[in-house]
Amino acid sequence: MSFANRIASGVKASFGARIVDIITNALLLLILTRFLFTTDQYGLLYTVISVVGVASMFATLGLPSSAARYVTEYSETDPSQVPNILKVSVGFIVGFGAVTAVGLIVFNNQIAALANEEAIAPLLFLAAIYVVFESLHQYLTSIFQGLNEIELSAVITATAQIGRLVFAVGLVLIGFGVWGALAGYMLGFVLSVAIGGWLLYTRFYTQLPTAPKIEDGLVRRIAEYSVPLTATRGATVIDKKIDTILVTALAGLTPAAFYAVAKQISDACVAPASSLGFTISPAFGEDKAGDRLERAARLYEYSLEHILIFYIPATVGLILVAEPATIHIFGPEYHGATPVIQVFSLFILANSVNKITTDSLDYLGRARIRAIFKGGMAIGNVALNLLLIPIYGATGAAMASVVTFGSYTILCVYIIKGELPIQFTEVTRPLVRIMIIAGIMGAGVWLLLPYVTGVVTLATVIGVGAGVWLALSAAWGVIDIEQLWSYVTPSSTTD
Repeated sequence: MSFANRIASGVKASFGARIVDIITNALLLLILTRFLFTTDQYGLLYTVISVVGVASMFATLGLPSSAARYVTEYSETDPSQVPNILKVSVGFIVGFGAVTAVGLIVFNNQIAALANEEAIAPLLFLAAIYVVFESLHQYLTSIFQGLNEIELSAVITATAQIGRLVFAVGLVLIGFGVWGALAGYMLGFVLSVAIGGWLLYTRFYTQLPTAPKIEDGLVRRIAEYSVPLTATRGATVIDKKIDTILVTALAGLTPAAFYAVAKQISDACVAPASSLGFTISPAFGEDKAGDRLERAARLYEYSLEHILIFYIPATVGLILVAEPATIHIFGPEYHGATPVIQVFSLFILANSVNKITTDSLDYLGRARIRAIFKGGMAIGNVALNLLLIPIYGATGAAMASVVTFGSYTILCVYIIKGELPIQFTEVTRPLVRIMIIAGIMGAGVWLLLPYVTGVVTLATVIGVGAGVWLALSAAWGVIDIEQLWSYVTPSSTTD
């Protein structure tokens, strides 16, 4: 398969999994918030999930990404070492996961006290099992990415999401409440790990030639490269998980529910960029190893340009429809989430650029400098959270994320510019047209907002806005409809 077709195939598979992720998350979010949970119950669930997210940092460190990096490298240079890399790295993950699980059980009361919510403590016994399987799931998706098997990574991701929806809703409906929802999340990962582990073992571990022993110094290099990745992951956890815990501790469970809803909307909106970044990042490592920096630069330019084409108008649209969306989709009790979602729309724009940049830096060998920047960003985020949450509640936490993450993204773009001969004039040339299109689309949506009376009219207004964007973008040459369609339909061309 040609390079372009491989990228397109990977994007389709990854985006397909993200679509499943969006649909299952949307259904789970709607069912839990609208029908099954109070705002306090939903806030409690996502506070525990945030605690699990922090714990998973210790369960994986930077080993999944480090192992994936060396799997990619040795698949090119010495495939017989790949099974040895898999054996060593999965042993590390299982060991660290077990230690972390024990820590959650032993210190459950102390963790609950830090979050200022005693209801968390008993849930951490179940969370201890959850963190082991979530860590193994992260490991498998990273390894399949490193093997350039994006389709298999997509399969186990989609499996986890579908399993989570079915198990969580089922267990809550039969009366297990927050415990049932948390168990459902865990069982989704159990299912994905079972399938992913079997695929990795049967298709790769047993099929590849295996060297008698792992190459001298390779374990050390994997461990050493995991250090900056651990710092980066730790900073990511602080940025994405600690804030929810801080909102709970400083403002309460209901504001935490507002914040959780806004973050889930953010995650859903950034799915296309995440799929693209997940697919293209190994290609940067391959191109650097093959001294094809010009090709890598063109790939990044093309990706960044199309991220801006999609996400600048999306940011404008989300700011405008946030209020009617929260009222008509989640219910009047979630009206307080409106300003949080509006502020998070700016975070979505920064995160979309980040998704195609940061993982690529790891594959380009710049994990250390990215870790330094990310660490500074995380510290700044915690400081701003502590300052703004007592004043503005969940909205203050969203403000902190926008300021710190936006700065970090700009720095990462600067780093990748130093690695690749990127010509930003190619990216910024259509920017004025994009801004004008976003403005016209936004004006149209704003004029239609008074006519929103329910979910159907809301969907109609959003559809009209999307149609205006698509028509103007195509007419002005900002996007190529045929090329866009080729990225979302099956490809039959191979080399």
